[in-house]
Amino acid sequence: MALRVVRGACPHDCPDTCSFLVTVDESGRAVKIRGDPEHRYTNGFLCRKVNRYLDRTYSEERVLFPSISVGAKGEGRFRRASWEEALEVVTRRLREAVAKDPQTILPYSYGGTLGLVQNGSMDHRFFHRLGASLLDRTICASAGTFALDSTVGGRVGPDIADVSSAKLILVWGSNTLTSNVHLWPFIESARAKGAKLVVIDPIRTRTAERADVFLPIAPGTDAALALGMMHVIFREGLEDLEYLESYTEGHRELRVRALEEWPLERAASITGLSAASIEALAREYATTRPTFIRLNYGLQRHAGGASAVRAVVSLPAVTGSYRDAGGGVLLSTSSAYPVAKRALGRPDLIPSRVDGSRPRELNMSKLGDVLDPQITKPSVDVLFVYASNPAAVAPDQEKVLRGLARKDLFVVVHEIFMTDTARYADVVLPATTQLEQLDIHKSYGHLDVLLNTPAIAPLGEAVPNTELFRRLAKRMGFSESCFDDDDSALVESAFDWDDPRMAGITPEVLAREGPRRLNLPTPYAPFARGGFPRPRGKLSLISEEVGRAGLDPLIGYVAPRELSDQGLAERYPISLLSPPAHGFLNTTFANLPSASWAERGPTIEINPEDARARRIESGEQVRIFNDRGSFFARAVITDRVRSGVASAPSIWWLTSCEGERNANAVVSQALTDLGGGATFYDTRVQIEKKQIATATSAGGSV
Repeated sequence: MALRVVRGACPHDCPDTCSFLVTVDESGRAVKIRGDPEHRYTNGFLCRKVNRYLDRTYSEERVLFPSISVGAKGEGRFRRASWEEALEVVTRRLREAVAKDPQTILPYSYGGTLGLVQNGSMDHRFFHRLGASLLDRTICASAGTFALDSTVGGRVGPDIADVSSAKLILVWGSNTLTSNVHLWPFIESARAKGAKLVVIDPIRTRTAERADVFLPIAPGTDAALALGMMHVIFREGLEDLEYLESYTEGHRELRVRALEEWPLERAASITGLSAASIEALAREYATTRPTFIRLNYGLQRHAGGASAVRAVVSLPAVTGSYRDAGGGVLLSTSSAYPVAKRALGRPDLIPSRVDGSRPRELNMSKLGDVLDPQITKPSVDVLFVYASNPAAVAPDQEKVLRGLARKDLFVVVHEIFMTDTARYADVVLPATTQLEQLDIHKSYGHLDVLLNTPAIAPLGEAVPNTELFRRLAKRMGFSESCFDDDDSALVESAFDWDDPRMAGITPEVLAREGPRRLNLPTPYAPFARGGFPRPRGKLSLISEEVGRAGLDPLIGYVAPRELSDQGLAERYPISLLSPPAHGFLNTTFANLPSASWAERGPTIEINPEDARARRIESGEQVRIFNDRGSFFARAVITDRVRSGVASAPSIWWLTSCEGERNANAVVSQALTDLGGGATFYDTRVQIEKKQIATATSAGGSV
C-alpha cells in the first residue's frame, strides 16, 4: 500500500479555517501535515500551531480509554473503565437528574471544534431531547455578534481576497500575525501596491511592529476613537451624504452627537492618543478608497464592547467605504452561509415543560455563579463538558473551581487530553482529533465551505462527539430516528443545499475537488448598494434592539467598567490584558511540550515605568492579584505596553502555572453592555514581586 494524501479542514476557533493535507503511510499512521496549496486562503502554509497537529494526535498524553475517578475532585486520579461501565454510570446519573428536573443538567461546550457536525448536531439533539438547561454560548463573540446583528444585520463582511485592492488598511484590535495569519499575504499584496497599514491596539504586537503607523490606544476606548474620527469627518464635510441618506437610519442624530459631544480633545483624553493623530487618521480614512477595517473579538471583551463594535462598523457607512470591494469592515463572515441549524440541532425535540416554558438558558461566562447552588436554582447537578476547558478558560477561576469541586456535582468530560477540567470529572471519555473524524466547516474569516475527511482510524477507544451522543441516546431509550443519523447524514443536513449561495457545492464535490467558495459575486462588496439584512434594509445607527436592551439606541461610547473606575485604580492601578499567546489557541496546544517550550512559561509584559515603581526586574517571578484571586508569571519588562497596562499572553493550563492558577483567576464574571459577553479585558490588578508576595501572605494579609 503506497502513501496516500487526505484533505482535511482545521477545526479550531480561528477565522482562517485552513485546508490541510495529511500524508498517511502504509500502516495507517499520519506522517505529515501541510497546508493545501490549492486553497487560495491557506496558500500552502499552516500556522505555527497546526503545524504541530501530529504531535497533538499522537501525544503520549492522549486520553484513549474511558476512566472513572477514584480520588477527590481536582486530584486527577482515575482508573480505566470499559465503555459499558462508563456509559452505565453516566446514564444512571442522567436519569436521576431528569427525574428531579432535566434543567439540573447543563451541557458546556464551545470552540474546541467549530465543525458543524461535531459541535452542533447530535450533541444538541441529545440535550434538547433531555430537556436540559440551554447554554448561552457567550464566552468569545456574543457582544460583537449582538453589535453586528443590531447594526448591519448579521455577521457579513468582504472577501479577504479583495483586501489586496485596498489603499488603506486599519487593523483594529487584532494581532493578525498571531490570530489571523492567512489574512497577512493579502495585506502584504496591498502594501506592495502602495497601501498603508495602520494598527490600533493597546499592545505593540507582532502585527503592530510591521505597521506603517501604530496607534497605542488605551484599552476599552475604541468607540471614543471612532466617534472622534466621526467628529472630524462631519466637521470637514468628508462624509458620504448620499450613502448615509440612502442606506442608513439615524445619520442626522449621529452627526449631532459626533459634532457636539465628541470634540477631539475629549476623544484624545479618553483614548490616550493625541488629537493630531486622531485628526490625521480621520482625514486619511475619509479620503482614501478603498479602505478596509479588520476588527477582531478582543475589542469587544470589556463592559462597552458591543458599543465599540457598533461604532467602528458605522465608520464605513459615514464615509461610504461600504461601496467598495476591498473596503468596509470585517469582524465575521459566518452569516453568509445558509447553515441548516434547525435540521442539525433539532430544537423541536425540546419537551414542553408543565408551565409551557422552554428550559432556562444559563450564561457560560458566569459559570462560577451557575455552579453555585445558592445562586442558581434548581442547582446544576450534572455538568457535561466537551469541546471546552472551563477550569482554565472561564472567568472568576476561583469560583469556577469551587463549583467544579462540589461533591454533589456529577461531571462528565469528553476530551482528547486530561485537561484541568477533566481532573475534576467523575467520568472522562476519550475523544477523537480532527484527523480521526468526519466534519464539514464554514468559516468566519472567508467565504469557503470545507469538508474534513478522516485520515486515520480513531486511536484507542476514542470516539467523535457524534458517536458518543448516539450511544447515550440509545442507552436513554430515545426512539426518534434522528439519533440513528450517521456522520455522513449529518453532513448532508448541515446546509440548505438548495440555497443559491450553495450552487455547485455538494459534499461529493467537496470530497473530490476540495474547498469551494460560496456562490457570491466576485469581487464582493455586500453593502455597495445598501441591502443590509435589517428591517427596511438600512444600517441602523439608531437600533431598536439596543434601546430595548436598556442602552441609548444611538451609536455611542460605553466606558469599560473596571478600567475607568478611578477608585478601584487606587488599589489596583494596572489594567490587565490577556491576549492569545502566539503558540496557543485558547488552551489548545498549550499542553504540548513544543508549544509551552516556545512560549517559555507564563509571562507578563510590564512597562518599564511600572516595573521601576515596583523594583521588578525582567525574568523575576511576580504575583498578579486583585480581590478575586491571583496568579504568578515571569516579568518581561518592555515598552510594548503602555504605562498602566500589562499583558499576560494566554491561556495556560493550570498545571503549567505556579500555584495552578492562570490569568482568568483575576477576571470578573461581569458581562458586556450587550450580548452577555465575557469581559476578560476589563480587569484591574496590582503586581508585586513574588518574594514580597510570599512575605505578605505569611503575615496573614494580602
